[in-house]
Formats: sequence, C-alpha cells, structure tokens
Amino acid sequence: MSVTAEEAARGQTMITRLAVAEPELVERLSGRLEAVEKRLFQCVNEAQDPFVAQTVGHLIAAGGKRMRPLLALVAAEFGPAPGRDGVEAAVVSELIHVASLYHDDVMDDARVRHGVASANVKWGNAVAVQAGNWLLSRAAHLVAGLGPEAVRLQAYASDRLVEGQMRELLGPAEGEDRLTHYFRVISDKSASLLSLALRIGAMEGGAAPETMEILAEYGEHLGVAFQMSDDLLDISSSSVHLGKEQGKDLAVGVASLPILLALDDTRPPARELRELLASGPLTDAAERSRALDLLNGSPVMAEARSMMDERLARATALVDQVPDRPAAQVLRAFCTFVASRTE
Repeated sequence: MSVTAEEAARGQTMITRLAVAEPELVERLSGRLEAVEKRLFQCVNEAQDPFVAQTVGHLIAAGGKRMRPLLALVAAEFGPAPGRDGVEAAVVSELIHVASLYHDDVMDDARVRHGVASANVKWGNAVAVQAGNWLLSRAAHLVAGLGPEAVRLQAYASDRLVEGQMRELLGPAEGEDRLTHYFRVISDKSASLLSLALRIGAMEGGAAPETMEILAEYGEHLGVAFQMSDDLLDISSSSVHLGKEQGKDLAVGVASLPILLALDDTRPPARELRELLASGPLTDAAERSRALDLLNGSPVMAEARSMMDERLARATALVDQVPDRPAAQVLRAFCTFVASRTE
C-alpha cells in the first residue's frame, strides 16, 4: 500500500481550512504532514501478512482530517530544537486515533466511516477489532523510541480511552448526573487523544515543561468542544457531509449532548421529542427522522452550541499563556475551525 498524491495532501487541506497566515510555518508544517502520511503507510506496509496490511490500512487510506498529527507538529514548534520536528509523535497520535475508530465502529455497529464501508462491514467484527489492536501495538512500538516519559503518557491516554469507552457502554452510575457522566466520557474518549498529541509533540520538540502542561490542558478543552461539535453535526448535517450515517447516535442509543439536553427539557413543546428519546435506540427510520426534525427545531441545539463555545473560549484563553510564536496562531485557528463546523 503506497501513498497517493491525494492521500499526501490531506493534512495540507486541514492547514488550508485553518487559514494560517504565516507562509513559512505553513510550508514547514505541510512538509512535515507529508512525512507523517508517508510514515503512516510505512507502518502499514510493515505488517508481515498482506491481508493484515489491507485491513489496518483501510481507514488510514480512507482519510480524515489528520487533526491530531497536525496538533502534535504545532506543539513541537514551541521547542528550541528545530531538528526534532514532532513527526513520530504525530504518527503515534494518529495510529491510536484510527485504532479507536475501528473499535468504536464495532461497538456502534457503524456501516460507514470517512465515506467508505467500515472495517466491520467489510471483514466482520473480529477482524476489525484485531486491526485496531494491531495499530495500538504499532503505536506502542513507535512511542518507545520517544523515551520512557512518552511511553507513560501514551499508556495513561490509552487507559483513559478504554475507561471512557466502558463508561459509555455502562451508562451513568446510580445517582450520577447524566451530563456529568457525558463530560467524563468525552473527556476520556476524545479529549485525551488530542491532549496526548500536543503533549508528546511538545516533548519531541523539546518544549519547556510548563508549556507542555498548558498545551495539554488546551487539548483537553479543544477535544471536549470538538466532540460536542460532532454531536451537533450528527443531528444537523446530512450523511453525505458527515462521511458517516446521520443520526447514528439516535440509532444506537448514544446519549449525545443535544439528546441529554432534550431529555431534561420539561417545556410543553418538547414533550413529543422527550417521549421519542426516552424510548431508547431509534432503530425505526421514520421515528429517527422525526426525532432529527424535532431536535433541529429545538432550542437545545443553541444551548449545546453555547456550551461548546464556552469550552472553546477556555481553550483560546490558554493560548495566551504559551510563548508568542506563529504556532500560537494555529492553535487559535483550531478553535475557530471547531466553532465554524456547526454554523
């Protein structure tokens, strides 16, 4: 499996969408993103069995925003050592992310991912799970080259990822507030990986410890906001725009932020929606379509966006605390990008 020109350009597309006005930085990051893309496919091709290479490379070849690798590369810009470019940290973060997608798609019985058939649809759940496991193993192999502290951080992020997935499956504990549970889940499932990308990218670049901590906290807030934007898009955008099925959260009974807010909405006009959502997973297409219509016309969507914007404001405030370098502009642009996804 080799890198095509289209595949090599994915990260650059992300940079373009961020509208970074620093030509030298854009050129540097673009070159390093191309190196990341090549390294990802090199990892895939190191699989000894051609079928393994095909399955583990399926979602890497399908694409994605390469958001986590770009964040790792940006974090490396805050260090004093230009030769340590953050490429390995970027590759590690993407391998873990893609592995989590294989596992998520099995748990959610997803049919589409990044505009292509999910691995569980093409080869079955067992193969999809093992493909995700292979990618996690490969990430662990690579992170060992970054040193013991990077290994510890990767292990901690993996712990959080699994705990978040388990928490989502189990639902809130008895007496636990549903929104509190929701934020714990997305913090562990989503924010942990963005935070890891920034932290090990900064570490590979040689950034100061205090800068690493600020970047990691920024990643936590950005990651939570990004998942909130995904929740909104699952309701407000078409399957064509999403690259996956619209209303998937409703179909499998995932309690996303708008759904939780709607369940707590006691206003009389919300009664029909509340009753639909309270019935559990909406496997019936007509009921799911009706729920989507009601959600899109409900004030809970604006409430969810407001909560997302608050998280983005906290992330943006943290950028003011890192060294004043062109890379800080990219961090701010990421916040703008996440906000604009749901407009």
